[in-house]
Amino acid sequence: MIVMKFGGTSVEDAAAIERAAAIVKGRLPQKPVVVVSAMAKVTDQLLAMGSAAGAGDRETALKLARSLRERHYNTAGELLGTGIFTRFHSELEADFDSLDELLRGITAVGELTPRTSDLVAAYGELLSSKLATAAFSARGLDATMVDSRECIVTDGTHTRATPLFEDTNHQLRERLQPLLNAGRVPVMGGFIGSTKAGVTTTIGRGGSDFSAAIVGAGLGAERIEIWTDVDGLMTTDPNVCAEARRIKVISFDEAAELAYFGAKVLHPATVLPAVRNNIPVYILNSRNAACEGTRITARAPHCRNFFKAIAAKKRITIVDVAAPRMLLAHGFLKAIFEAFDRHRVPVDVVSTSEVSVSLTVDSNESIPALAADLAKLADVKYEGRKAIVCLVGENLRETPGIAARVFSELQDVKIRMISQGASEINLTFVIEEDAVPEVVRRLHKTFFSDVDPEVFA
Repeated sequence: MIVMKFGGTSVEDAAAIERAAAIVKGRLPQKPVVVVSAMAKVTDQLLAMGSAAGAGDRETALKLARSLRERHYNTAGELLGTGIFTRFHSELEADFDSLDELLRGITAVGELTPRTSDLVAAYGELLSSKLATAAFSARGLDATMVDSRECIVTDGTHTRATPLFEDTNHQLRERLQPLLNAGRVPVMGGFIGSTKAGVTTTIGRGGSDFSAAIVGAGLGAERIEIWTDVDGLMTTDPNVCAEARRIKVISFDEAAELAYFGAKVLHPATVLPAVRNNIPVYILNSRNAACEGTRITARAPHCRNFFKAIAAKKRITIVDVAAPRMLLAHGFLKAIFEAFDRHRVPVDVVSTSEVSVSLTVDSNESIPALAADLAKLADVKYEGRKAIVCLVGENLRETPGIAARVFSELQDVKIRMISQGASEINLTFVIEEDAVPEVVRRLHKTFFSDVDPEVFA
C-alpha cells in the first residue's frame, strides 16, 4: 500500500480536488490511503476566528465562519451532483453550526485556551476530508472517510502534540487495514489527533505531512507521496533565484536539514517516521502529475556537486548572552538552555566562547520574557531582522576547503555567526535579512552553474 498526502493547495477548490481524484484513481492498484490538509488558507482563518472570539469579538468570529461556510458549500456544489450534494449539505451544515456554537462559547468565556484552539483548528481537516471523500465517491472511487482522531493517538500537549506511536500503530491497523483489504480508499485529515481520553489535539502547523508519514510507518507503506503545487525540492527558492533546479533524488538527512532551515515544500518532522522505517518519500506536483518530482531515500547516489541545495530562514533573532562574572562557571550553559526550555523557545544555531553565548531563535514573541529571565544570569542583548542561510550536501563530509570557497564569494557580506561540524552535511551562517536574495543568487551561480544530471533536472 501507499500513502498519498494532498496539501492545502492541492485541495483548495473544486478543480484541485478533481485533479486529486484523478491522481488517486490512477494509483488504485497500489492500495492508497489518502491524507488531506485543510483547504488553502482555511487553518489561518480558523485560528483568526478563534482569536477574535477569545478577544470577545463575536461578530468578527462569526463573520469569518460564514465566509468559510460559503466557500465549502460552493466547492461542494461544484463537485457533487444534486443528489449527493443535498445529502452532503446537511452534514456540512451541522459541522458549521457546531463551529458557530463553539465560537459563541469562546466569546462568552472570553478566553481561547490551547485546548479550545485545537478544537477550532481541527475543523479545517475534518471538513476537507469529508468533502474529498464525497467528491471521490462521486467519481467512482470506493472512498471512506476515517476520522483521524480515531487513529492518531497523542499526548496532551495542545497545538504541538506528540504522537504515541505504539497506540497509534495499533489504531491504524485496526481502522484502516480492513478497509484496504476490502479494496476501499480511506481518506483522512492530517494535522489532527486525540489523546487516549478522546480530547482533540493538533500536531503543529504543517503537521499533515507528519500525519502522512505516521500513517505510512504504521502500516508499512511501500512509499509516501506528498502532493503539493511545485515539481519537488529545488536547489533553492525559485522565487528568489529563477535558475533554481529540481532535485531528482536526495537523502533523508539532507531533506531534513533543508526542511528545518526554510525549504517550505516539506515539513521537517515528515521524514522522521519514514527514516525509522526506511520508507521513500516522494514530493510531487498535483498540477503536473507527469513530473517525477523528488525522491527522498535513506541513501542518495553520489553527486559531483558539493551541495544539493541552499535554504534560507528569515525572521531570525540573535540572542547574545555575555557573562564575564560567570567565566568558566560550572553549569552556566545548562542554566541558559534551561531558560530557553522554560519559555519553549527552540534554538537554531549556537556559537560559544569562554564568556558569551550567541543563539538564534525564530520565536520572536517569546523573546522579551526570555531575555528578562536570562538577565538574572548575564548581560543579554537581542537583534532581529536576521536570516539563516544553510548549504546542504553530503559531499561536505569529505571535501576540504569548502568553507573557504563559500565565504570567498561573500567577502563584502556582513556575517554574524557561522556553524559547521555540528552536522556533517550542512554549512550554516547568519546574515542580515535584507541580504538574503543577493547572497542566495551569488552562491547558486557559483555552485549550481554546472549540475550532475543524475541528481538534478
